[in-house]
Amino acid sequence: MAESFAFNIADKLLWKATSLLGDQVSLAAGVYTELENLKDTISTVRAVFLDAEEQQLNNHQLTDWLRKLKDCFYDAEDVLDEFGYDSLLREVVNEGGFRRKVRHFFSSSNPLAFRFKMGSKIKGIRERLDKIAADADKFNLRKIMGVPVPVIGPRREKEKTYSFVRASDVIGRDGDKDKIIEFLMQSSDDDQENMSVLPLLGIGGLGKTTLAKLVYNDVRVVKHFTKRMWVCVSNEFDVTRLIKDIITSATHHKCDDLPIDELQLRLRNELNDNKFLLVLDDVWSKNRDKWFELKALVDVGANRSKIIATTCDKLVANVMGTLPIYELKGLSDDECLSVFIRCAFKDGEDKRYPRLVKIGKDIVKKCQGLPLAVRTLGGLLYLKTNENDWVRVRDSECWQLEQKKDDILPALKLSYDDLSFDVKQCFALCSLFPKDCQFNTLELIQMWMGQGLIQPSQQKEEMEDIGNQYLDELLQISFFQDVEFDDIGLFCEFKMHDLVHDLALLVARPDCSTLNFDCKNISTKVRHVSMLEVDWPEEEEEKVPIFFGKLNNNIRTISFPNIVDGPRSESFVGSCILRFKYIRVLDLEKSSFEALSNSICNLKLLRYLNLGLNINIKRLPNSICKLHHLQTLLLGGCESLEELPRHIGKMMSLRLLIVKTQQIALPPQALGKRELKVGRRCFNSLRLLGLVQCDSLESLVEGMGTFTALRTLVIDACPRLSFLPKHLLALETLVIMDCKSLGWGWGTRMGKRKMTFEGMEAYRF
Repeated sequence: MAESFAFNIADKLLWKATSLLGDQVSLAAGVYTELENLKDTISTVRAVFLDAEEQQLNNHQLTDWLRKLKDCFYDAEDVLDEFGYDSLLREVVNEGGFRRKVRHFFSSSNPLAFRFKMGSKIKGIRERLDKIAADADKFNLRKIMGVPVPVIGPRREKEKTYSFVRASDVIGRDGDKDKIIEFLMQSSDDDQENMSVLPLLGIGGLGKTTLAKLVYNDVRVVKHFTKRMWVCVSNEFDVTRLIKDIITSATHHKCDDLPIDELQLRLRNELNDNKFLLVLDDVWSKNRDKWFELKALVDVGANRSKIIATTCDKLVANVMGTLPIYELKGLSDDECLSVFIRCAFKDGEDKRYPRLVKIGKDIVKKCQGLPLAVRTLGGLLYLKTNENDWVRVRDSECWQLEQKKDDILPALKLSYDDLSFDVKQCFALCSLFPKDCQFNTLELIQMWMGQGLIQPSQQKEEMEDIGNQYLDELLQISFFQDVEFDDIGLFCEFKMHDLVHDLALLVARPDCSTLNFDCKNISTKVRHVSMLEVDWPEEEEEKVPIFFGKLNNNIRTISFPNIVDGPRSESFVGSCILRFKYIRVLDLEKSSFEALSNSICNLKLLRYLNLGLNINIKRLPNSICKLHHLQTLLLGGCESLEELPRHIGKMMSLRLLIVKTQQIALPPQALGKRELKVGRRCFNSLRLLGLVQCDSLESLVEGMGTFTALRTLVIDACPRLSFLPKHLLALETLVIMDCKSLGWGWGTRMGKRKMTFEGMEAYRF
């Protein structure tokens, strides 16, 4: 289904080719012509895309043609991005003066030789694309010439609103809530049973989790139980993980590093003689042995302790339950209409559009009482007052398709189809994260940018702002939910409903895949890999090379979202560098190797590198500064990191840097006094800088050419830092916490919008 992204990839290629053609200095003889020819071929094929996508559902040959075309486009993008790297390299060389230019010309990366080589690659891509394009004639595809070539600019601004329903706004569940609370207050029928288990059963999208939250936070429940704990179980019933999560929920402190015996002891101590309520949300496992193992561990509380288990599976409910199953039903049509109106209109606006409300009644009847479907379609039609938009949703063919047990809800598919091509790609990439994952807007947007899914705006709209607009669209149609904002408003966290995650998995195939080291049959079409492992394999030296050998060398993403302890040896990164030269996103959080290979600079297209929470790494190689495409570098929690590379401030594309370091100045001896006086580059591509627990840091580099684009500065627990740079004219958000030496005497000039200060002894509130 990911073939539908070919249109968007073609748009990106046209934009990149146009940019390169505008920079004729970088093009050798003949390369310009080949690039023009490539652009013409892409434009020709692009004209038949929309018709091809409509017809492919009933034509397997056409689906195969689109797949070949998309693969060719991906390869073309790799070549054009290599050219883009060359442009950035020339900018660095030009800034270095005459001597550096001479050295570069006679080096192994001779610019003329490189451009002739790339010209040959472009010709090969163009000839391959010509052959694929020629096959389009046999499908009798319609050319749609009115679709404009993209001009990257500001998107239509949507009103900042989210359609997710807060617990206080839930409609139609008061009766269910009161009945469940009544069950919780009752004594067990069996006096020998200290603890009772109430299964809450219902199909996906019905609102089981929302109802459980209403019950969990009700004042009667809060008063009745001495302890309350909430744990999300999800697909794998891992008893050790669940013990940790229960302890964390009970104590609000993590306990990841404790051995299993101590974990069990601590769990019993927390629950012993306490009348507790434990919610096990989203249970799928039917394994009786694992459930009885956990049940025995928690069955130490006071009499009348209760467990609520939410599940979609009746067999799971029968395995776990000691109380009668509470089966949740769908909302009534009137209740659905109330939810729909709340999501589709501003307060009271529905009175102005009775014809739309009438159509809305027909739409909600098709949602079968599912609140998720109702909210999604309400968000889709929010602020749309054209009757044709509403009729199109009501009369869509999606409703006519036979609905099987595990099929995607028509309401979700309708909302997905209405998204723009670029937002669809961003949504698909979310499939790399496991179910019930807590997304962080800051990291998610940077990953989207790392894959080139967010392009720079010709109207100078920041990529991060465009990414936030994409998030707003997904929030508005309830593809994201359970939104929580951080205390300082820097980012928010959210989750994705299981059914929405299933949709993401479907539309991302075959490009994105979640794998483990023991997988045998891996599609050659996979370009984005997310590893399911929780624990890093003991046989790292043996397993990793074998696994890498199964992957296509065009991999663009490798991440470990579930990992507790990441890669232990430098050889893992070395293997990545040798095999995956086109990788854009490399997430190595929680790794434990002590050094990063000097050859990291060979990953010329790398845009996102996460080394956070590596407590062993001491230094980064100077060669990392040659990653001219790198936009995001995460070094938070690197407790042993002594200092950053000398020239890190000169990295051309670096936009986000979060770091914990032991150095005194940032960066150490980055620029000489003469360079600073003439305003030479230093961190002037950074948009966000986070300095966290830098105990020795006393100063940031000063100069007119430093931090010229910095919009957000976060300084947390840097007790020796006593002043900030004076010229932060682009700064919009400044957050300072626990910096005892930093008072109000900086004299910093900033275009401020938001300032947060905590723990500054030099100033008293």
